[in-house]
Amino acid sequence: MEETKYLPVGTLIRDMGRIGVITKVIQTGALETASSLIKWRVNYEIIYFDGGVTVIGAQSLMRLISSGMVMIL
Repeated sequence: MEETKYLPVGTLIRDMGRIGVITKVIQTGALETASSLIKWRVNYEIIYFDGGVTVIGAQSLMRLISSGMVMIL
């Protein structure tokens, strides 16, 4: 099984003209919950320089990078 590589904390991105930085890599199962309905995956917390904050799945971000919609700076 191949180990998945994730973008490190501190990575700068350009997302639809906005500049952001990855501030957290939230690992699978990092949050304890009593609900078994929640399926955990690796997520990134991104803080944008305009003050916006988002959490996006690692696979979703990789698809956006591959399509050119998001760029790593």
